[in-house]
Amino acid sequence: MTQAAALPLPLIVSAGEALTDLVTVGGNRWESYPGGAGWNVARAVAALGTGSAFAGAVGDDNFGEDLWSASQAAGLDLRFMQRVPHPTLMAVVYSASPPAYRFQGENSADLYFDGALLPEGWMQQARWLHLGGISLARQPLADHLLSLMDQAQSAGVRISFDPNARIVHRDPAYRPIFESVLRRADLIKLSDEDLRFFFPGHDEAAALRVLRGLNSQAPMVITRGGDGASLYHAAGRADLPAPKVRVVDTVGAGDALCAGLLVSATESPQAIWPQHLAFALRVASAACSRAGAFAPSRADVAALFPGA
Repeated sequence: MTQAAALPLPLIVSAGEALTDLVTVGGNRWESYPGGAGWNVARAVAALGTGSAFAGAVGDDNFGEDLWSASQAAGLDLRFMQRVPHPTLMAVVYSASPPAYRFQGENSADLYFDGALLPEGWMQQARWLHLGGISLARQPLADHLLSLMDQAQSAGVRISFDPNARIVHRDPAYRPIFESVLRRADLIKLSDEDLRFFFPGHDEAAALRVLRGLNSQAPMVITRGGDGASLYHAAGRADLPAPKVRVVDTVGAGDALCAGLLVSATESPQAIWPQHLAFALRVASAACSRAGAFAPSRADVAALFPGA
């Protein structure tokens, strides 16, 4: 048995896109950062000390190398990450204020992810498969991920979904995929901005009626930035405040919250969903206390909220 085969398989797998954020810093100067919703969730799970993997593909270019190195440094299980001879997906942020961006991903590496190449037996170990981001709006990747979801759910893996609204989700072809994953999910997280994006012309109550018509059973979390989050679950509704911190940056806060939910639900399955959300909100607040898409450790969270 090889050393790699002897390593334990992760409890949480986040599948989708890893990309490079290429951000303007003025004039002709740009800075690049590893990112992507799926990758950010996986990294945040690992930072909290739970076995984690990002399942997706990056390029064999310098940006793919950066993502591979950052994944290794984060402690992700690299057996789930694939390198292919195509350019790495990019998000080009060409205006910081107001925010403006576009994705550059024609024939990019993420589209070549192959779920059949994932480690044997991973579905028998994993507790959660997380989906979302722009990956489900990108074919043929979306179909590969839907197939992976079917296989994982049949094996008893629960499905977490955060659509994370972006401009690519305006493609009409995405809507049936969005609704299909909503119907199948065991945990749903959206922001109040997501609700307005996906349900234009609906107030929140009307949007929630549509969502509950699609899935009446899964716990559903609606985040509200600094105002905390609302949880809709079997016992009714719970509104929880966001723990107060000095906010430096909100980038990645939603991904950190998803990671907190998944880690708490994995480590404390006997706890109730308001407890999982309370922990996740502390993780998200800790993420906001540092610049960039900061992935807080358990010690970072405990230091900010001792005794919580």
